[in-house]
Amino acid sequence: MTSALKSIDWDAPWFEPWRAAALPVVERVLQGVAVHQALRSPASAAVRFVPQGTLPAGSAYEQFIFETGAVPTRDNLHDFFNGLVWLRFPQAKRRLNQLQAQAIAAHGVGPVRGPLRDALTLFDENGAVLDAPAPLWQALVARDWQRLFIDLRPLWRQARLVLFGHALLEKLVFPRKPVTAHVYLAPLAIESEASLDPWLARALQPVHLARKPFAPLPVLGIPGWWPENERVCFYDDPLVFRRPRAVL
Repeated sequence: MTSALKSIDWDAPWFEPWRAAALPVVERVLQGVAVHQALRSPASAAVRFVPQGTLPAGSAYEQFIFETGAVPTRDNLHDFFNGLVWLRFPQAKRRLNQLQAQAIAAHGVGPVRGPLRDALTLFDENGAVLDAPAPLWQALVARDWQRLFIDLRPLWRQARLVLFGHALLEKLVFPRKPVTAHVYLAPLAIESEASLDPWLARALQPVHLARKPFAPLPVLGIPGWWPENERVCFYDDPLVFRRPRAVL
């Protein structure tokens, strides 16, 4: 894990917003402190990070967090980023956990999560929030990559993509063209980091989430995020920039 932490480019567009919260934690981990201890700070007052062994055998992870307010944390990159998301978006993470726990209480764990828990897990692991002009969102939903990234390219100066999923952040430690976020639309009225967390916590409603209201976005296609996307041919990759499924 330490070698991966050392390789992270905190000046990359996707990591720069996380840098201030992350660097003190990284420093402590590189000094040999366990991840759950390194995450502890005044900013973590709303949640406790505990060793993974605190989770009793056979207990559901989400239910345990809901009942105890403690997040079992392993010494790996995945849980490091999960902790950072808890620090940056505590209200939204708490809301996701609440909805997971309610679904587990109602239906049990079981081999199949169901549409709501699937959506909650998808967003928690791989979600992002897009604050953008309507034409960009419309082109994204339509998977009209030519319009989204080429015709409307100047509009991206008015857009902001905030990464949320900890697995998504983990993938971007070693960025590859296929890395794709599942994007939730935010209104342009959200102007600050402080207002995004409570808005997202309110916006995460079960009926809406169960319909999986996310749009797939290959993040390295965003203008300014990756030098190679300055070439139009970057987007001529049907395995990454996939066309909409045909309706039968």
